[in-house]
Amino acid sequence: MTSLVPLQPTSAPAAYDPATLAVLAAMEQAAEEHLDAIRPHNTKRGYANDWRLWEEFHGWLAERTGHPLALTDVTKGTLVGFVIWLDTVKIAAPNSIDRRITGVTVTARAQGVDVPRAVTEAARKALKPLKLDPDRIARGRGKAPAATPEQLRQMYAAAPAGLAGLRDRALWLMAFGIAGRSAEVSALRTDGIVLVSEGLAVHVPSVKQRPPRDVVVAYGKNPDTCPVRAWLTWKAAAGLTSGPAFRPVSVHGHLGTEGLSPSGCQEIISRSAERAGVAVRLTGHSMRAGFITTSRKAGKREEKIRAQSGHAANSPVFWGYIQEADRWVDAASEDIGL
Repeated sequence: MTSLVPLQPTSAPAAYDPATLAVLAAMEQAAEEHLDAIRPHNTKRGYANDWRLWEEFHGWLAERTGHPLALTDVTKGTLVGFVIWLDTVKIAAPNSIDRRITGVTVTARAQGVDVPRAVTEAARKALKPLKLDPDRIARGRGKAPAATPEQLRQMYAAAPAGLAGLRDRALWLMAFGIAGRSAEVSALRTDGIVLVSEGLAVHVPSVKQRPPRDVVVAYGKNPDTCPVRAWLTWKAAAGLTSGPAFRPVSVHGHLGTEGLSPSGCQEIISRSAERAGVAVRLTGHSMRAGFITTSRKAGKREEKIRAQSGHAANSPVFWGYIQEADRWVDAASEDIGL
């Protein structure tokens, strides 16, 4: 009868000699470098943004405990805490949280941190009931609320001091001024934003097979909501001459070299609105919607607005914004003898 217990080796396997260990270590390093090289650039940027959120979570945690933890402390407690923080503080969608878990884990392991499988399993166990909640699933979906100039002034007043605050102000005002998608704001280049006498001439690069466009952003009458002044202030403070227009700023005020990812741009806008106490949750798309509705209410022509936003002439989304802006113009219930 065949035994279900495997035969045991008669002796323990021999230990690897130093030369073999050196070759194996070199192969491990080469494998990591190859995998990093073939990883898509957007994925790398996404992981970098996940790690910045991990850093922000640790700063938030340190404020409440009075004791900072090392970023390399990726344990069951910290990763589950990260999930809860993303859900309750950042109001993130469950699928977004799932991606953050992966980004933090991959980045930590790339730094040589041992992240046991049990740790990530615990984080996803904490995430599981969130994925069953319809209200949480709906986060980030549906029509984005349109930002208003009043809300932008609220955000301006509440922006933090320092380089990060200058960056944040310039980012959301530029997004509003060009009626830009978050991916377009992320793709903006410093040398593509040129100062002219009337304001800024901005080249909006092609993203996701959409055609590029060249738009103009005029000086604003209110300094607190003027995209031109905000951009020039950020550019000078950051010493930008070329490369990405908007970049990460560390908690210590150090400027990064890579551009912010689209999700990073979105989160700056949402976080800034939340900090300012804006009653609705603004998203990256709120700046785009806000420009179209605000411009229309100011009496701007449809073709001018479409040239700024890049919408097609028959875009139902664009005409939905126009209808919203025109809702109270010559309303059907107005002046009918009631």
